[in-house]
Amino acid sequence: MKVWFALASLCLAAVPVMAEDNVPPEGFRAVFNGKDLTGWYGLSHFDPRKLAEMTPEERAAKKTADLEDLKTHWTVENGELVNDGHGVYATTEDSFRDYEFWIDYKTVPKADSGIYLKGSPQVQIWDWTEESKFNLGADKGSGGLWNNNPGNPGKDPLVLADKPFGEWNKFRILQVGGRTTVYLNDKLVVDHAVMDNYWDRSQPLFAAGPVQLQTHGGEIRWKNIFVREIPAEEANKILASKGNEGFKPLFDGKSLDGWKGAVESYEVADGAIRCKPGKGGVLHTPDEYSDFVARVEFRLPPGGNNGLAIRYPGEGDTAYVGMCELQVLDNDAEKYAKLDKRQFHGSAYGMAAAARGFQRPIGEWNFQEVTVNGSNVKVELNGSVILDADLSKVTEFMADRPHPGKDRTSGYFGFAGHSDPVEFRNVSIKSLK
Repeated sequence: MKVWFALASLCLAAVPVMAEDNVPPEGFRAVFNGKDLTGWYGLSHFDPRKLAEMTPEERAAKKTADLEDLKTHWTVENGELVNDGHGVYATTEDSFRDYEFWIDYKTVPKADSGIYLKGSPQVQIWDWTEESKFNLGADKGSGGLWNNNPGNPGKDPLVLADKPFGEWNKFRILQVGGRTTVYLNDKLVVDHAVMDNYWDRSQPLFAAGPVQLQTHGGEIRWKNIFVREIPAEEANKILASKGNEGFKPLFDGKSLDGWKGAVESYEVADGAIRCKPGKGGVLHTPDEYSDFVARVEFRLPPGGNNGLAIRYPGEGDTAYVGMCELQVLDNDAEKYAKLDKRQFHGSAYGMAAAARGFQRPIGEWNFQEVTVNGSNVKVELNGSVILDADLSKVTEFMADRPHPGKDRTSGYFGFAGHSDPVEFRNVSIKSLK
């Protein structure tokens, strides 16, 4: 038998099943050692934000109490992590950002459990034959993102993939930003769906967090718990490989042929468009766009500042005369610590603030997708939606300075340089009209 591992390029490579339990395949590490609870602590259904707000002393006291509960309800038997159906959830000491997670489980009739990702519920596990829960979706099987809002992709599994009771099931989960892909027993059950933040549905899923194994009234056994952290380059390729139909490249990787505006302020270096130090202005497309989706990778130098020009009219300050300027900024630079929240990365400058904490470290490439549809602008950074705003409803502006261009219905797409050598590559666009 073979387990199939999907590479970022979407090529499939066969990986042999481990010769013995709890021994990780190449590239993975074991989260469970098959012997004891090393690397795990106890935590119930608990808001990670409240945990972060505790003092170190309060967190230590809670962890001590939860560890005693963990030892009461969780045991290790013959290389299997066993829960009696009660108590706190087994929680990894480590937090993970972009990762591939493998785990085997075996449970009993009328079981109801799950796997929390980044401390958030959950990849669902339950008895698909329990008729009393058919109204909740049990008949559709395990693997769905059960706490997603009704109608959102991923809430229900794509196929029923559960094995009969008494047999081991295998999950393979890819988590890239807020995007979740789930395979159950080698069948795709969730395909690159945005996982809702259960704790605050107005915000993206947390940038990083632990994995938790939920307890819910019935015995469940786990083994072969492995994780592989996904590097930035691979994560970007995964994101670029999804939903890429209909995109047209805007940059050939070699020259600025076809670009208009402040061409003299930019250069091509190592396959990327780079703003020349000390230069600025808007480098823009030759064509105007109304509704569109744009994709771009960007890399910031320390303290870097640039922007994406949205529906730019061809002259003037795009932040005001265009529909907006979407900030491209080193959010962690000390010199920007006191900015208005509407000035940080991904924000519609001066109008709508983006969520923070989702950039990659300085020096790494970030993947960003921007969707402009009517008066709405959505920004997805590294797989997490950090802005989703209807600019027609904005009535409060930074420094009380109006943005007369915010209601523009078409214009150019481009880069709004601010003297820093910010780089862009893999630039593409898809018109929606």
